[in-house]
Amino acid sequence: MTLHKTRKAFTALMLATVLLGGTASYAGSAQAAAPDTIQGKVTEIRPARTHEEKIAEWEAWAADHAYKLDTIQPVGPDGKPDSFQDLEMLKPLLHDKRFVFLGESSHGVAEFNLAKTRLIQFLHQEMGYNVLAFESGLAPASIAYGKVSGRSAEQTMKDSIFGVWWSKETLPLFDYIKASHNSEQPLVLTGFDMQLQFPLLDGGWLKDKALAKRLADADKKLSDYSVATDAAAYRKEKKHLISVYKEAQEALKTEANQAHIKQLYPDNPKLSLLLERALGDRIRVAEEYVELSIESTAALEKGDYMPFLETMEWRDQAMHDNLMWLATEAYPTEKFIVWGHNDHIRKAQTEVMGSPYPVKLMGEMLSDEVKKYSYVIGLYPASGKTADNTGAVHDVLPPEPGSVESILAASGAPYTFMDLRYRSHESGNSWMFEPRFAYSWGMIPESLIARDQYDGILLIDDVNPPQYLRSTASSKASTQDE
Repeated sequence: MTLHKTRKAFTALMLATVLLGGTASYAGSAQAAAPDTIQGKVTEIRPARTHEEKIAEWEAWAADHAYKLDTIQPVGPDGKPDSFQDLEMLKPLLHDKRFVFLGESSHGVAEFNLAKTRLIQFLHQEMGYNVLAFESGLAPASIAYGKVSGRSAEQTMKDSIFGVWWSKETLPLFDYIKASHNSEQPLVLTGFDMQLQFPLLDGGWLKDKALAKRLADADKKLSDYSVATDAAAYRKEKKHLISVYKEAQEALKTEANQAHIKQLYPDNPKLSLLLERALGDRIRVAEEYVELSIESTAALEKGDYMPFLETMEWRDQAMHDNLMWLATEAYPTEKFIVWGHNDHIRKAQTEVMGSPYPVKLMGEMLSDEVKKYSYVIGLYPASGKTADNTGAVHDVLPPEPGSVESILAASGAPYTFMDLRYRSHESGNSWMFEPRFAYSWGMIPESLIARDQYDGILLIDDVNPPQYLRSTASSKASTQDE
């Protein structure tokens, strides 16, 4: 499902809801102050503050309170001891947090990939966050990590994450993962998505080669059906496909197969456990998701977008469940860095007015306890160009006066970070406590209360599309993610 189709589908909805959100957000900022009185008599009538004056106050406050990063460039292998000096301010904000969510308003921004890579290096080296979980397939990421030390960083990147992130700007992250693997503190790579992502399951980790072939065939069929419209044909094969996944799941548990996996994938000692979970995901996808997806594809052709939203919510529930399983079963004592789109990680997606996805997504599904020990960072651009999931390039629209981007841009810095979570409400920061506009994908206006959605925001002044490292064969993989 591409951004183009979704944006077209929700144009009317966005216009209606954003206008509502805009009315609400601007009304509160221009109310006249109550006149001073002594014993009920008016002594002075103060002029109402104009909207422009209120925006100026917000911008002045933001300029005074924002953290200005020195750089977003990842640290190379010869990084200096003080390479993260400008990120030290994060330590008191994150000292008790188990999860740090790193968002992005678009998957197609070079500077986001660079900035997040540097943040990951800091979190790993300075604060002991040892697991990196991508908005990508659990199985591909875990399998690719199993051979990380013996393969090129680029190959690990392409085998593990969605193609929207295959770029020169993301490659330093995979160089870093590879370099850290043989250290005393490796950065573990995994995924939490359930989508049928390329490379599909080929069963190479099964000792029974005949079963491996049946699994590869089943996974190819399941993938094809998930983007087709023939529900009757799928129902005929559904039971058989599920039986293959269950057979593979049982074979995986045998001692012989456990030893086989350790020999083939020596860099990921938890791979058997992770693959068992991934096969369980496939069974749930075959039982429920594929028919939802078929219904969604058929409905989209008729202009009905509600079934698509059902698939989005189903996917995010599965992503939530996988992330919580990783944190409680696979890596119960580790701290997590989570990489995903703003939509998936923010804390109250259903309260965002004008979103193409007005449904409950992963971040909103987190329990209050998990949210308490999480810190959610949204990334936004102020200007430049961004790419959508197809690679098409779009201009980042100029920020509206009083929008989140315009307020933070008043810092005058190329890289501006603002903590929202630990701010008390005052006149100069009231913008973060009331509805304000912000652009998704650099061009879709959304009305949101920033502090209800994020704990912090990183604004990058001028952005560019990634320098993609794609091949023709990988083009399908690059458009699957949302």
